[in-house]
Amino acid sequence: MPLVCVCSPKGGVGKTTVTANLAYALARSGSKVLAIDFDVQNALRLHFGVPLSDGRGYVAKAGESADWSQFVLTAGGNVFLLPYGDVTEDQRMTFEQHLASDPHFLMRGLSTLLNYPGLVIIADFPPGPSPALKAMSRLADLHLVTLLADTASLSLLPHIENHRLIGEPLNHKQGYYFVLNQSDNRRNISRDVTAFLQQHLGEQLIGIINRDESVSEANASQQSIFDFSPASAAAFDIELISKRVAGLLGINIGDGAVHASLKTSHF
Repeated sequence: MPLVCVCSPKGGVGKTTVTANLAYALARSGSKVLAIDFDVQNALRLHFGVPLSDGRGYVAKAGESADWSQFVLTAGGNVFLLPYGDVTEDQRMTFEQHLASDPHFLMRGLSTLLNYPGLVIIADFPPGPSPALKAMSRLADLHLVTLLADTASLSLLPHIENHRLIGEPLNHKQGYYFVLNQSDNRRNISRDVTAFLQQHLGEQLIGIINRDESVSEANASQQSIFDFSPASAAAFDIELISKRVAGLLGINIGDGAVHASLKTSHF
């Protein structure tokens, strides 16, 4: 059960879009993939065709339920979704208090999913520090830090490298890697930031996603980039990142094994 966390030191970098399309890319390769939303904005669901009016999710009842798998939705094919859901402020605070105070809270809630054979889990987090990101660092196999090819993201690089995002190293297993999003060769700043990060990070920069208008258009239509514009530059870039993630985690695609189906709801 490989578990990948997608995070960022700041908002507005396209982290949730990267999470969703990475899930689609891995599922296209034959893996069963579960995307989990830890962000109160509850936006990850919109990338999988869940209607805006559908407020289902696991957080509101996370403290009462010992098994969060009952809240999983199927998004078609090999893709599944565990949405944050609509919550009150009290429910959000209670959830975060559990995350901060109980080191076994996540393990209990996700136990069924963590032990599902062959399932790849990709988790999306709110920008910056959060109780969920810190709690999940104990379980995650790999972290992907999403940055934009701009000076604002560049200025936060020491924040990540000096372990100030959660007060300790992000990952104790396979480590953390960077994804550079919306790189644009036509703009001097973007080109310079991209070149600097390529040199500074080396192999720790797992991939660069070129700026591509089809990404936002795919989001607006609630489709993956692979369905909306399979020949686009962004689709190629994300596919390449997914292959590198699979290689790092030893994800075996298409092993022919037949496992019990996940019990899910439809929307």
